[in-house]
Amino acid sequence: MEPAEAEFLAEKELVTIVPSFSMDRVHLIGGDLGPFNPGLPVEVPVWLAINLKQRQKCRLIPPEWMDVEKLEEIRDQERKEDTFTPMPSPYYMELTKLLLNYASDNIPKADEIRTLVKDTWDTRMAKLRLSADSFVRQQEAHAKLDNLTLMEINTIGTFLTQALDHMYKLRTNLQPSGSAESQDF
Repeated sequence: MEPAEAEFLAEKELVTIVPSFSMDRVHLIGGDLGPFNPGLPVEVPVWLAINLKQRQKCRLIPPEWMDVEKLEEIRDQERKEDTFTPMPSPYYMELTKLLLNYASDNIPKADEIRTLVKDTWDTRMAKLRLSADSFVRQQEAHAKLDNLTLMEINTIGTFLTQALDHMYKLRTNLQPSGSAESQDF
């Protein structure tokens, strides 16, 4: 899966906006949205929130977890624990990127939030690399990956599958064969 595909999935997550227009309920394949009344908060998918924000038709309210204090707690907890801690959203990285790129003027302390999310991501990537290294060194057959997000799995997936493929080839080439025939490479 490409990062753009994970971002596409993240755009289905709901966020709260405060519209500056009136409109009745909108009936879409994915569900009904609205009604939209000026000044009254309503939940919409991220894709619609971004579209309305770009057209200056709404003000975006950041998700509850997109707060400096909460993100500092998450970052610190992630640094303390040896295992992966649950993230506030399965798409925390994608949502941060999207919301800060398109609605940073509606998000207090946007630069600090960007830094905290990046710090958390870097910590998790370092843990993931260490876990993958340990997995390969110990020649494990399976691994349990709790609390990883789709983007994190996507990031390490290609490396891990290639490493396992090389391990398999090395193991099969090192096993003694029953005949004296040459090995195919």
